[in-house]
Amino acid sequence: MARVLITGGAGFIGSHLCERFLDDGNDVICMDNLLTGSRDNVAHLFENPRFTFIQQDVTNYIWVKGPLDAIMHFASPASPVDYLELPIQTLKVGSLGTHKALGLAKEKGARLLLASTSETYGDPLVHPQNEDYWGNVNPIGPRGVYDEAKRFAEAMTMAYHRTHGVQTRIVRIFNTHGPRMRLNDGRVVPNFIAQALRGEPMTVYGDGSQTRSFCYVSDLVEGLVRLLGSDYPHPVNCGNPLEVSILRFAETIKKLTGSKSEIVFRPLPVDDPKVRQPDITRARSILGWEPKVGLEEGLRKTIDYFRDKV
Repeated sequence: MARVLITGGAGFIGSHLCERFLDDGNDVICMDNLLTGSRDNVAHLFENPRFTFIQQDVTNYIWVKGPLDAIMHFASPASPVDYLELPIQTLKVGSLGTHKALGLAKEKGARLLLASTSETYGDPLVHPQNEDYWGNVNPIGPRGVYDEAKRFAEAMTMAYHRTHGVQTRIVRIFNTHGPRMRLNDGRVVPNFIAQALRGEPMTVYGDGSQTRSFCYVSDLVEGLVRLLGSDYPHPVNCGNPLEVSILRFAETIKKLTGSKSEIVFRPLPVDDPKVRQPDITRARSILGWEPKVGLEEGLRKTIDYFRDKV
């Protein structure tokens, strides 16, 4: 049994991590300032004696009484709507928040896993994206606040690993979906599902030829647990290598919801990536991990969750 701190634990992925570590018999401390997370995501865990919730902004300080075995650093706005509305908070949690989390890991002798992102690759010139690619990021564009915050967080994490010997792990997360995504978070999955269920026009940006790869949350969590338990300190992609165009993705959700929504087209946002597909060779070889849940199977579960929210 271990004692695990999950920053951003009341968020979409963080809440699923809380469940998984509790199910595996660990003590879990969930820390979240509820800026983009929700107490509702973890409310069902409050009666578990091995679960503790702390409402706290990790950019100010992180203090946890007693020993810690692991820290999962997931605190950050993670959708374009969030980080465009909260640019300074996004930069602060990627820099100051990561510094505080690493300092706590050093103090406690805990292993730390940093939640990084496929956005570190920017609008990639290499396809599919592997971990050796350094990316193509506009540091002063509107999306740069998230991209560069995560790139800095990776650099800080590796510095603590090299300088202080902190046991660190870095995951680059590609598009993930599942229950507890926020209906209005601006990401393509909740956008399309909400529009389809309401019978509203489904908004595709550009001509819909840009691609994404969608991983179901239970698959991602399995990869995260395996990465934490590994001895590999360098970045590892976790995502589903099945690449699909946004237009085809919209048509799939329209079919699965039985919607009669019209698909409409709008201008492409600034610096929106044209392609996104993980090369998961490293995850396969080091972690023995790859996604198991098919796209339509995962989408059906996500759609079922959103039916009660729309």
